[in-house]
Amino acid sequence: MPKKAKIPDYSSWGSVPLDQPAAAVPEASATETELRLLMEAIYRQYSYDFRDYAGASQKRRVLQALAQFDCPTIPALQAGILQDPGLFMRLLQYLTIPVSEMFRDPTFFLALRQQVIPLLQTYPSIKIWIAGCSTGEEAYSLAILLKEEGLLERSLIYATDINARSLDKARQGIFLLGSIKDHTVNYQKAGGKQAFSDYYTAAYDAAIFDKSLRENIIFADHSLATDSVFSETQLVLCRNVLIYFNKKLQDRALGLFHESLSHRGFLGLGSKESIDFSSYATRFEPLVKPERIFRKCPSALPR
Repeated sequence: MPKKAKIPDYSSWGSVPLDQPAAAVPEASATETELRLLMEAIYRQYSYDFRDYAGASQKRRVLQALAQFDCPTIPALQAGILQDPGLFMRLLQYLTIPVSEMFRDPTFFLALRQQVIPLLQTYPSIKIWIAGCSTGEEAYSLAILLKEEGLLERSLIYATDINARSLDKARQGIFLLGSIKDHTVNYQKAGGKQAFSDYYTAAYDAAIFDKSLRENIIFADHSLATDSVFSETQLVLCRNVLIYFNKKLQDRALGLFHESLSHRGFLGLGSKESIDFSSYATRFEPLVKPERIFRKCPSALPR
């Protein structure tokens, strides 16, 4: 009778240092074929679709995971995640890059406050989609901005991501107190109208943000690679996400945003992102081009 194969104990592999820079990545024999097979395995086993993510950044992050997990090869990592869902969840923290900050790129939020908010004030109710919300910093930043402009009570913010751990952290609204100084500077540069400390309570090494900010935010799982539009919106923010997609997936995401946005709705992208060479380049017009804020072209009929 053949011996039963022994399943390795993957729990002993290294932990993910989310709050520390990744260690130096050793040379690895990773190939494009191995990466494709890994992403295909992830999709088939867990329904997370990374198959159309940009290859260079994906390879870099997988190699970082190999180094931190003390795993010798990509095929070994693939075998591990197929047998151990916990290991996959740890790998997911690398593949989705759950890192953000409040009022990131303050000039973007200042432009949003000065150029977009006055137009949104004409709507009786406002729905906003933040795609790729990570751990929630951008959602809380937007909630603060809307509150100061008198719009939060009639706004609903859908903040979506594929990383369940990030969404859980976002729902808590608790961030490291050590990062508050940088957040405060960003808030002030973004045109903040109050003391930033008015929005949180300090407790030991954490900043707990006011519960009233969370009441108009729905944190939910949504994949730009596989899911569909779920609501009509007036503003979509997807910042520093598209740069990790290949052109095919970028076009799919922009298509979702275009479909979701109401007539003359607004789209905000990251500082290194553009729609110029996408299939939707003619369907949006720049509103504040240096800050990557666009508006849906009027050629599309109202929904």
